[in-house]
Amino acid sequence: MRFWPVIVDLAFLALVHGFQIPFQERESGYNFTTLSLSALPSDSFTVLEHPHFKDHSVRIRRTASEFCDPSVASYTGYIDTSAARHIFFYFFESRSSPETDDVILWTNGGPGCSSSLGLFMELGPCRIDDGNGTKVNPHSWNENANIFFIDQPIGVGFSYADYGETVFTTEEAAQDIAAFVAIFFETFSQFKGRPFHLSGESYGGRYLPVFGAAIWDQNTHLVAAGLEPINLKSLLIGNGVTDEFRMIPSYYEMQCTPASVDPVLDISSCITMKTALPRCQKWLKESCLDSFDTISCSAAYSFCSTHLMAPLEATGRNPYDISKPCEDRSALCYPVTKYIRDYLNDPETRKLLGVSPALENVTFSSCNMAVGAGFRSNMDIIRGHTPYYLENLLDRGIKVLIYVGTYDWICNWVGNEAMVDALEWHGASDFKDQKLKAWSTIKGQEVSSPAGKVKSSGGLTFLTIEGAGHMVPYDKPAEALEMVTRWVHGGSF
Repeated sequence: MRFWPVIVDLAFLALVHGFQIPFQERESGYNFTTLSLSALPSDSFTVLEHPHFKDHSVRIRRTASEFCDPSVASYTGYIDTSAARHIFFYFFESRSSPETDDVILWTNGGPGCSSSLGLFMELGPCRIDDGNGTKVNPHSWNENANIFFIDQPIGVGFSYADYGETVFTTEEAAQDIAAFVAIFFETFSQFKGRPFHLSGESYGGRYLPVFGAAIWDQNTHLVAAGLEPINLKSLLIGNGVTDEFRMIPSYYEMQCTPASVDPVLDISSCITMKTALPRCQKWLKESCLDSFDTISCSAAYSFCSTHLMAPLEATGRNPYDISKPCEDRSALCYPVTKYIRDYLNDPETRKLLGVSPALENVTFSSCNMAVGAGFRSNMDIIRGHTPYYLENLLDRGIKVLIYVGTYDWICNWVGNEAMVDALEWHGASDFKDQKLKAWSTIKGQEVSSPAGKVKSSGGLTFLTIEGAGHMVPYDKPAEALEMVTRWVHGGSF
């Protein structure tokens, strides 16, 4: 999910203190250099430490066989930092060949939304679609890959801090993810050298390029220390917001032209929007891009939000699927999120997952609004020059897949296509020469044909999924699995 834009009330940030809970002592500790994943106990955490990462350690335990999908081994744990931050994660082995399959890390967006949404609503080994617990998902992305789901940054999901620490920038969050990945691969040598992919959606379009750059730069230090680098192969960004400067103008097209569905606003409102658009673009460029002025940039962003984004809310449409009404705004327009919340608030579920006792009196929520407010107060979305990270990763041979459901409004295909076409990298000219063409699926599978449109050149691929909204694996699970399987295994579209 990506939050609706709001003008930040700094006093609201005080809400984050509801997540300041003292750190509990580890249940058990072992200082292994290497370890077998299958040897982990399920009744206590094993602590992973590495001399190269003195500020980070990892607690991990195997979950009981009845969790989620009994056919695969699963694990949960925490990434602990010397700064008293504790980041929760899930890990599921592949259903196919866990000993050889690639590794994927998934993060949801927000900023501030738990990756339990991705796990239990979209692409995980099980789904929750009612009040009767989990059901095995036949279209899980772990069909042919091992996969992490990360609750990051702190304050999100089951992640927490000890003494009021906060993380409100993507660059700071990236350091914890890079260290965690290195510790995991170093400790469990069975994964060393495996192809590794960063994936996520929505604000993941900001997160993932920065996380990828942090892992790439960290590899230089790993090699210098005589350690094996992380074999980072690609980024998969679903309905992401990577270039806000190009996303904002797309809101006019999505509301006032048949770019996705028939126009949803009246003509008078569309004329007002189009009149405001040049001022919005000029103000953003001068105050946020050419040089960054916090006050002026914040005012520019507020102006653009008011005139180009707020009108959709008045229509009652779902910003994550413009073809439908929003069923329940308190549930992110998807009532199923309430079932996920109830499941993760159940004491038995928390015991099964090994959730820290420090969170015993803290209610789980799908998205932490205080974390989102903190990122917005820092203008993280627009000050980070995120497209530059993508360009540098592409120039270093890291493949990038930008996939977008055509019915999403908030991180839509128009803005994402404008973003990929504007990237400056060694393959930019060839990529821009490509035309969108239909992509279809393997004959006989339960997938619509064509499934969407695609253009690709060099290491960059832009792909749409027809009829999907913001959460592609939720709306089009079979198409999403087909897409990720081809991508990870080097197939073409």
